[in-house]
Amino acid sequence: MPNRFYQPFDFATPAEGYPRPDDYRTPFQVDRDRVLHTSAFRRLQSKTQVFLSGEYDFYRTRLTHSLEVAQIGRSICQRLQQRSEHLTDDFHIDADLVEAACLSHDLGHPPFGHTGERTLHAWMKALGGFEGNAQTLRILTEGIYANPAKGSQTGMNPTRAFLDGILKYKAFLHETPQAHHHFIYDTQEPWLAFVFGDAWDQVRSEWPGKARNGLRSIECQIMDWADDTAYSLNDLVDSIHVSFLNLEKVERWASEQSPALTDTQSTHIEELLSAIRKQSIERVLGRKIGQFIAACHLEPTPQHTLASQSHRYGYQLVIDPEIRDEANLYKRLALDVVFRSQQLQQLDHKGDHILRQLLDVLAKHYLDPDKPADLPLRLLPPLYEKLLESATDTSGRARILCDYIASMTDGFATRMVKRLFNADFGSIVDLV
Repeated sequence: MPNRFYQPFDFATPAEGYPRPDDYRTPFQVDRDRVLHTSAFRRLQSKTQVFLSGEYDFYRTRLTHSLEVAQIGRSICQRLQQRSEHLTDDFHIDADLVEAACLSHDLGHPPFGHTGERTLHAWMKALGGFEGNAQTLRILTEGIYANPAKGSQTGMNPTRAFLDGILKYKAFLHETPQAHHHFIYDTQEPWLAFVFGDAWDQVRSEWPGKARNGLRSIECQIMDWADDTAYSLNDLVDSIHVSFLNLEKVERWASEQSPALTDTQSTHIEELLSAIRKQSIERVLGRKIGQFIAACHLEPTPQHTLASQSHRYGYQLVIDPEIRDEANLYKRLALDVVFRSQQLQQLDHKGDHILRQLLDVLAKHYLDPDKPADLPLRLLPPLYEKLLESATDTSGRARILCDYIASMTDGFATRMVKRLFNADFGSIVDLV
């Protein structure tokens, strides 16, 4: 049964002449499958979510987090279709499209989590900046497939609805020059123009700068709430398992917040403390995932000027305010007690130090116009060496170096620093 929620406008791709398979799958299933089977997706298994990857086997990485976000996103779609008066069997939000967006939402994040993102942005700020979501857009449109033999990279030719589904932020860096995140690169304007089609000129004038970040398709809204649900709850689980959060720390934090905590917030903290005492944290917070999903409902936005172009802008996802407040409470707790802890701050410093060492040595050999030309060193894989040779200016070469480092896993970045600076590490047969 055809789904009337989507039109040819939503299925369109940037390169209309580029063949996409005509098989048993829908265009959105093709989007999902292409992401799922790429090295960019697999590398998420060794990128930091909260704690550095590889130290323990049971806590979450960017990969398991993305899988959980995808499951939550699909569940939100299923519940909305069952409960919303605005959806029917032949008019509904496509769960495969939402899953594709959820699986992809962290593809652009560099090693060492948000610390790596800040380090790369500081290095790239004068050369176009760095932002994890902008990098996701860059990967999907320009670099998810590599051809080392030709020294080239290409995007996956995504559908318009899928590309819009991962675009949480639509302001350009030059419009938010003081921002450290929540922007896309200035060079990505053609992709944003594609996303909005004939409405791009109107969007650019009516939603300038940061205001444009509020333009999110319904699939993007679902992805964002699924992401919030996963990390506000599951990051707590991991933190408790590795004792970054325990009874004493949670109680101390709650007492420091008093009397700012509302009665409802205090009840949530007591419930969390009880789960820790009973060692039932997985069960209690797992049940809350269902509550966070059930807190969603749809409201039409017929006055939205983009609704006439696509049903994806005809609806907004509304979250029960009490549930959103609960999610924000858990995020505050994790930020204050876990992310700002001495242990994680020291690891953040180490991640920053590792990346700065890599950036410095690569800049010296590939960006310094005064470097000696008689003994050029090849420090990068052949693909990136060829990409650098074809780059026409410093900002282009810097972006390629940034792409390379952003693609690294935590372990790969650490090993590369050791190979470059530790005389006792690495050998001629050490390939990774």
